[in-house]
Amino acid sequence: MSIQITPAASDRMRAFLAKAPDAAGVRFAVKRMGCSGFGYVVDLAGAVGPDDQVLDIDGIRVVVDPKSLLLVDGTVIDFQRQGLNASFVFHNPNATGECGCGESFTVS
Repeated sequence: MSIQITPAASDRMRAFLAKAPDAAGVRFAVKRMGCSGFGYVVDLAGAVGPDDQVLDIDGIRVVVDPKSLLLVDGTVIDFQRQGLNASFVFHNPNATGECGCGESFTVS
């Protein structure tokens, strides 16, 4: 299992975690949504489930559920600012297509 976090994404995640010291880490998952099928979810993890994979990436606990695990293996998570907009950006080698707005992706 391999997930990478760029320094910009790491800084953003640390800022969120600093405001929520009781969080179990950062949850990285996918859910069915958007025009292409799956969308990414990055949120604070309230708890770690018995089947969750917990990764220590640059000192950040990243929690991934088993259903998402196969779809996000190898993903690089970045954080970018463009004008007034700021968001996480995902470079996922498993994605075979993305919608035009970049909110969702497909896999084979």
